[in-house]
Amino acid sequence: MTPTGPDARARLVALLRARSVLRGDFVLASGRRSPYYVDCRRTTMHAEGLALVGELGLAAIQDAGWDAALVGGLTLGADPVAFAIARATASTPAPIHAFTVRKAAKDHGARNRIEGCFESGAQVVVVEDVITTGASAMEAATAVRAAGGRVSGVLAVVDREEGGRQALERAGYAVRVLVRLPELLAEVD
Repeated sequence: MTPTGPDARARLVALLRARSVLRGDFVLASGRRSPYYVDCRRTTMHAEGLALVGELGLAAIQDAGWDAALVGGLTLGADPVAFAIARATASTPAPIHAFTVRKAAKDHGARNRIEGCFESGAQVVVVEDVITTGASAMEAATAVRAAGGRVSGVLAVVDREEGGRQALERAGYAVRVLVRLPELLAEVD
């Protein structure tokens, strides 16, 4: 059974520490080098991690007061986050559905860049697994707006605290995060 409330956040931090924080010499998507890599997918695609991210992500959206009919972001990191939040709302009176933004539109089929439950005019929350520079969330938000969606805010599981949150806020997006990287790197007593 998944813990709820403050226990849920503590459990998510523990799962991220145990499953997702890798130490070594890494080149990030931004091109920056780092002694830490946070592979959130190792947590967000884990059964308990999905439940925790869904519960905590939904709570963060509600706490922010964001209007959201849909959640989604740039594939692949945002996908399990969006799916977890959508699942957490399945039995509520106002379910939030999910979508995904491709890196580029396919050249066959419907040729969509945005897949899933997206509809023009929808109020959405852009989700992300890890914010570093904010570029992925910004790309997803730009695609959503170009397709007629309205962005209420950006929600991330982890903020590396390398300026991405501030870049998104300077672009006019409200940002919420579930966990900050220093929390994951702190030694447990």
